[in-house]
Amino acid sequence: MPRTYVIGIAIAFAAAAALLPIGFALHMSWSRAVAVEQGDLQAQARRTLAHVQDLLDQTVAMLRSVDEMPFEPCSPQHIRHLRALVLRDRAVDELAYVAGNSVKCTTWGIPGYEEPLAPAQFELANGGLLVLDPVPVVSPGIRMVAVRYGDYSALLDPTRFTEKGPADGVQLAVVLPGVGMLGTRNHPDLVLVSQALNGGKLDIDEAYLSAVARNDDLAAVLLEPQSEALGALRRERLFWLPMGVLAAALMIGVVVWLSRRRLSLAGELAIAVRRREFVVHYQPIIDLQSGRCVGAEALVRWIRPGGKTLRPDLFISIAEENGLMTRITEEVFRLVIRDMEDLLAEDRGMHISVNLSASDLKDGKALRVLQCMLAGTAIDARQIWLEATERGFMDVDKARGIIEQAREQGHAVAIDDFGTGYSSLSYLQRLPLDTLKIDKSFVDTIGTDSATHKVTDHIIDMAKSLNLLTVAEGIERQEQADHLKARNVDFGQGWLYGKPMPVPEFILYYRRNVAATQPPRRLPDAAA
Repeated sequence: MPRTYVIGIAIAFAAAAALLPIGFALHMSWSRAVAVEQGDLQAQARRTLAHVQDLLDQTVAMLRSVDEMPFEPCSPQHIRHLRALVLRDRAVDELAYVAGNSVKCTTWGIPGYEEPLAPAQFELANGGLLVLDPVPVVSPGIRMVAVRYGDYSALLDPTRFTEKGPADGVQLAVVLPGVGMLGTRNHPDLVLVSQALNGGKLDIDEAYLSAVARNDDLAAVLLEPQSEALGALRRERLFWLPMGVLAAALMIGVVVWLSRRRLSLAGELAIAVRRREFVVHYQPIIDLQSGRCVGAEALVRWIRPGGKTLRPDLFISIAEENGLMTRITEEVFRLVIRDMEDLLAEDRGMHISVNLSASDLKDGKALRVLQCMLAGTAIDARQIWLEATERGFMDVDKARGIIEQAREQGHAVAIDDFGTGYSSLSYLQRLPLDTLKIDKSFVDTIGTDSATHKVTDHIIDMAKSLNLLTVAEGIERQEQADHLKARNVDFGQGWLYGKPMPVPEFILYYRRNVAATQPPRRLPDAAA
């Protein structure tokens, strides 16, 4: 990925890392503040409803008791007893004895005229009847609520129902659904009360929070401006914002660290190419029948400033993304020629395998550079084998032209990591290859009960049928080597024979191996 893209993506992720956690913290602060305030509002609604219901139950209970008194209706004793009850029960402002359809007497005495009774508007579950706007005998202009039971009626001031309601700023309505208001406080908005009742649940309606508590008879509706939640909001922000800022800082730190690591590694790699900070290690390739070392695979290593060595799997993908791979391949050619010219000139049966990247198979530049480098040296082109993974063959037609060019120059061409890519069989049929390298993942299954342990044998048979040389990678156990030898696999490499070595160590290894083994059986010329 180009450096500018990495920078752009890093900036975008850093901005998101800063904004998202803080935005989430602000959202959670408000949501939690509203939830806390609304929970408090709901609890107040339930308390208010319980208070009103207790008031009505007590009033009906008192009316039941007075209905059973043995006094002569409206006698002096009767009226005195009614007055005594009102004095004891401070919620009731007036008691009246009724007969027929009119008031006969009250705690104030016997009226000078018959007061007609207003019709009852609602029957409570406890048996009482409610009249919302009765006309009191005394102070008839004052709004009262009447509770009736039997031959008695009690008048209550509507403020009794809301006196234990919420503080100022919160609107309260005690409602008889379908009938009217039993009591209110702080002048509730009747439209919002209606909306809250119709929803039957907590809602945010425009700038208000609402809470509704219901029972069989009544509903208590509380309305509160959302601004009242600001106190809770400040508390929630003290909790959520530091967490959001911390999360943002951590995320930005991760983005910066990753981008700097990506950018610095890519930048260092470009500098490393210019400064030639690479070396090549060589892993022996063994003739499985004779045990003799017949060559090596050249494996590039990056020696970073400070002496740390990086394997290719840690930087090759970055080199490919930043267009550096062809230059690294050319550097590997240069190092192989420098390191191995004398040894290759000494033993013409020896070869060195060099890996080509996907970009090397696109334009053939690497082959032209290699041909120029080999000119004037003691190395025969047939001693340099070229390896390419299946990913490099994605454009088969272009890859075929490059492979044919390589073979015309005298190089053998191998397909590396066979069986791990996309369309291995089709590549073998369409491309002019010389050698097939069996991937370590298949070699590992030899001698195991793995479901794919027989695939290795099928790969070997297929390669033999196509007259390809075979190289088994990743041999680590003797039983693997014995099995591959019995299947007439030509070459093998792996830690059983030797790890990748610096050039002096490999040359020493090679000379000792040659001294201790017989010459290998003659193999067909791979590039012929």
